[in-house]
Order: sequence, then C-alpha cells, then structure tokens
Amino acid sequence: MNTSQESPPSGPAPVDDAGGAALVGAMETASAAIWCLAGPGLEPVWANARARDVGTGAGDLAAAVGGRVTEMAAEVARSGQAETVHGDPDPDGRAATVVLEPLRVHGQPGVLVLVEAGRTGCPQAAAALAEGDVVDQVQHSLLPPALPLLPDVRLSGSYHRATSVDAAGGDWYDAVPLGRGRLALVVGDAVGHGVPAAGAMSRLRGAMRSVALRDPSPAAVLAALDAFAGQMDDVEGASVFYGVLEAATGRLTYTAAGHPAPLVVRADGSSDFLPLEPRPPLGTLPGAPSVAATTQLPQGATLVLFSDGAVTTSGALSAAGLDRLAEVSRAAVAAPGALAGDAPGELAASIVEGLMDSEERPDDIAVLVAHRRAETTQPLELDLPAVPAALPTVRRHLGGWLAGLGMGEQDRIGVMVAVGEATANAAEHAYRGVEPGRMQVTAAVDVDGLLTVIVRDQGRWRPPDRDPGDRGRGLLIMRQLVDGVVLQGEHGTTVTLSMRLRRRPEGEEDRPGGTSTADVVVDRSGERPVVRAAGAVDMVGAEQMRIRLLEASHGGTGRVELDLTAVTLFSSAAVRVVLAMARIAGAEGWRLVVHAPEGGVTRHILQISGLGGLVELR
Repeated sequence: MNTSQESPPSGPAPVDDAGGAALVGAMETASAAIWCLAGPGLEPVWANARARDVGTGAGDLAAAVGGRVTEMAAEVARSGQAETVHGDPDPDGRAATVVLEPLRVHGQPGVLVLVEAGRTGCPQAAAALAEGDVVDQVQHSLLPPALPLLPDVRLSGSYHRATSVDAAGGDWYDAVPLGRGRLALVVGDAVGHGVPAAGAMSRLRGAMRSVALRDPSPAAVLAALDAFAGQMDDVEGASVFYGVLEAATGRLTYTAAGHPAPLVVRADGSSDFLPLEPRPPLGTLPGAPSVAATTQLPQGATLVLFSDGAVTTSGALSAAGLDRLAEVSRAAVAAPGALAGDAPGELAASIVEGLMDSEERPDDIAVLVAHRRAETTQPLELDLPAVPAALPTVRRHLGGWLAGLGMGEQDRIGVMVAVGEATANAAEHAYRGVEPGRMQVTAAVDVDGLLTVIVRDQGRWRPPDRDPGDRGRGLLIMRQLVDGVVLQGEHGTTVTLSMRLRRRPEGEEDRPGGTSTADVVVDRSGERPVVRAAGAVDMVGAEQMRIRLLEASHGGTGRVELDLTAVTLFSSAAVRVVLAMARIAGAEGWRLVVHAPEGGVTRHILQISGLGGLVELR
C-alpha cells in the first residue's frame, strides 16, 4: 500500500489490481524509463524514478523519444497489440528504443511506455534487454517472497523467465496456509507475455487467495476463478492447477482448468502423473463443471507442480516433455543429500536447472515442489544447570534441531540468538546471590509451522531494568529477531518466543537493504521518548523506524510515542511495523501513541489498516 501525498504521476499504481503496489515497486527501480499513459488523450499518469528525471508531462515524453510515440500509443491502445519504435540518435550516437505495451488502467485502455537508450545500430537488443529486465523484476516481485514451512511438508518454488521477451511473463505458483495443517498448492499460466501478463497473473493470484481463505475447497475455488476470468479479458484463457494438501495425513484434493496434472515421485523412485479430469481453461466455457479428485501422498513422496513451459517441446505440450520432466524430477529427488536438512528448499531449482539443456529457454518455467517428510519432528526438551557453562550445550542442541526443520540460515541464526539472550539472562540473573538452580528449554512446532521456544527458570523474578544496557537490551534483541516475545514472572521467569516458519528464496537477505530518503530520529527531550519519522517511509525507512521504536522503548518495556506528522509516504512495510509495535505494547500493558494529522493520507492508511483501535491516534 504505497500511498503518497504527492500528486500524480508519482504516486498511484498504474494497474488496478491486488498486486498493483508490488508491480509499481518493481518498475520504480527498473533501468528503463517507464511512463503509464491513460485517459482520453493518453496523458502520462505515472512515471518511474528514471522517467521522472526526464519529466512527467506529455511534452517531456515526446521530447525524449520523438513525436511518433503519441501516434503509436493511440494505435496500441486501440488495437491491443504491442509495438516497438526507435527514436532519433542523440549527439553521442545513442538512440532511444521505445516499447509500447497495452494495459488497462481503472477499466480504461492505457499504454505502458518503456524507454531505453542504446547504441545506434542495435536498438532492438536494447529494447529487449530493457523490457526483459522489467518483466523479470515484475514477475519475481509478484511471486510469493517466502513459502510456508511446516514440520510435515517441505516446499520449494522456482521461476525462470523465457529467453525471449515475446514469450516471457505470466507463469506463477503459490502456497497458502489454510490452518489445521492444510496447504493450498497452486500453479498457473496467464495468457500473453510481458508486464500485462504479469498483471493478469497478479489479479488471478489475488483472487485465488481471497477465495481460498473463505472456502478452500477445490470446486469452490475453481468456480470462483472461472467466473472471475469471464469478467477479465486478460485473465480469460489462463490455466491453473489447485490442490489442498493435509500435511499430517498426506490427503490431497485437487482440480485443474486447462492445466497438466502434477507429478508424484515416491520414496522408492517410482513416479507417475496424477489422474485428472480434463476441463477448459478459465473463463472459456462459463459454467463448466469442476470435478475434484482425491489421492494420498505417501510419507517420503514428492509432489511436483509445474507450468506448461516445463513440459513443452517445439511450443506444445508433448509426451516427450512429460517424460523429460519425470526423468529430471526423479534424478533431483534421488541426488545424494537432496532431502536432508534444508536441502528440500533447493529441489525446485534443481528440477528447473535439469530441464534447461541450454541457455535458451523458449517459455517461462514455474515449478512448485511439496515433499512430505518420512518422519515427524519431535519436540526438543533440555533441562540444564542455569550457569554460563551450559549455554554452548543449548546452542548445539537447538541449532541441530532447527536445521532439521529446514529453516533458512538467517532465520535459524535469529532464533538461536534470541534463545541465547533468554538463557544467558537465566544463567546470569535468575539465581544471583544463591546457589544456581535449573533452567528448562523446550522447542516445538505445530502443524501450521508456528515455532515456540520456552525458557524457564525457578529463580527470583526481577522486573526489567529500564537501562537499555541491561535486561531491556536483551528484550530489544529478542523482539528484533522473532515474531513474538512474552515475559512472565510468577514463580521464576518464563520467556516464550514464537516465530512463524517460512522458507525464503535462496540467497535472499532477511532484512531490506539499500538507502532510504526517510529521516527517523528519537527525541528524548520530553517526558517520554518520541520517535519522529519524516519523508518517504519505504521498506528501508520502515526498518529504521522499527529499530528506533524498539531502542526508544527498551525492547517494548517502556512507553514511547510515534510522530508521523512529517511523513510524505507511508508504505505497507511501515504499517506492519506499527502493528507489530502495537502488539508488543499491548503485551506489556501500555498503548502506543501515534501522531498523524487529521485528514492526512498517513492517518487514513492507519485507519483503513485496522490500526485505529490498536493505537491511540492523535
């Protein structure tokens, strides 16, 4: 929800769909200059960072690429067919290459204009590079940033864009936790290519999640998606496979529309494709019945969902392509160590890599893998003397147990550091002045992937010190690293740490990097600390705000206020920070005060996000 107080074209999302904010975020930092044209005169209504350097008016666009772009844009909006034009060389011999893509803006025809400067003589290559870069960024931004991590099932996903931009965009996968150990597993392929196909994919994925969280049954979801596709021209004809897996039992209920059935690779190395009742693609035959099938995924078996690109040869689905997928999948599952520790997180990428015989990829490939574990994870229970010498034992046992869950390295280290703070506190403070007693460390994960670690001692309760150099600092560290921290002081001290497990893509950092224009400071001149934020609080700025709030409140143990009066942009990441801090405050018995001007966009965002009842708005 990136909402700015500035006027267009720098603020609104260029497409009206559930993934619009993610789409804008990907295009904002693209190497190409991008304008979104809309309205009767096809005037610029949005521009990314590089385009804003040139200018956001129609005259600026014409000056950048030549007057022909206006005529071409009108033709693209009318015909719905993409076009590529080339501007005149500049004094340095560079020519602007312009790709015009049709799209819908608030229900009306619009045009996306991508401009990249390239050396005279190969503008087509520059255009393909620019558009391919944007499509790649958009596709990855709209795919799930992390997959659920359940004790009984390991998931991994991988997407690779087609080499040719003319064939790229629209393939997707998703995994949605439904509660009680159930998962919705989905893979699909939107019609078309490029940014419009990514936008259609985003709408379809958003509709699927919305329906699945209300009624996850395959028949209900497919019927709703079918009706949705019938109302959206760019979604009509999309294919999708949808299934609900009960992780603990392996029961899979599934259906599909115009999509091939997934592959099952069993623990003994045998494999076959699930039986599937054929059905037309979404929206192409209104009222077509959706027949759901049920199967049992044995322990140790691996389910491989895939888009058409994984099994097409010469541009068509073929028996040879299916055989090739089965062969590659069996080899990937059977590879030494493939199912050990956190290796299942790499299975999808291994399968995609095995399918690519060369650097040329004629179509997008999306693969989602669900591996049902052969053994159930047992809780960890430790009972040790509460002395510093016992801390390495806790780290060793806990580290091995967490690795067995399949956690990514960053999350695993975060949990271990948080538990280390809690156990160190027990060893250093619980029995101060008396003979050291015992401390107990238990760790368990429920069927939905919620990790809970409890550290107990029977020592003397001591209220948290307000000095951030002492116990408050330990709480600060814990609350930065896990989702929830609850501190209880009756008959000793009990620290309960909780964290929702997820599997991040390989190589992705846990925390946002880069720089931000936001200015976040702590004002300690008054009765209580006030964290003051100014400027555009984007993802990086939100992280700065989170750290300042935790520092100023000594890990949530003391009252703090948040002043957003000078904020010009308040991102969805910033909303999540305020929500998290409000929950911490509530658990500690105080209420977060947030200053946001009445009638301003920031206050409006907080209210529509449901935070009005959780914080004290002033």
